[in-house]
Amino acid sequence: MNRRLFAALLIGGAAGGAVRLLAQPANEVSVAASKFEFTPDTVKAKVGQPLTFVLTSLDRIHGFKMPEFGLRTDIVPDRETRVSITPTKPGAFVFFCDIFCGDGHEEMSGTLVVEG
Repeated sequence: MNRRLFAALLIGGAAGGAVRLLAQPANEVSVAASKFEFTPDTVKAKVGQPLTFVLTSLDRIHGFKMPEFGLRTDIVPDRETRVSITPTKPGAFVFFCDIFCGDGHEEMSGTLVVEG
């Protein structure tokens, strides 16, 4: 392959990759639920920027509830669950499991930290 053709393919591939990156959602965070914990348990976001939680379970059905944003969904093993919000104010907001999963369930929570 001559050098010009190689350079053109390389530049075209890089440009296509940049377009794919720009087309991805602005802010997604993967959160894994397992008995008594969310990982990560702290998520950061900015006021006015959409945020999508990509939720998975590593062991059993769990719940995901964030009352401040009116969110409530089940997290089912072997399935990805997506919920989206756009925070409108700064602060720290709790999310937690609302499906009993055994002793220690009460401690299964996390925090969304929204910065202005």
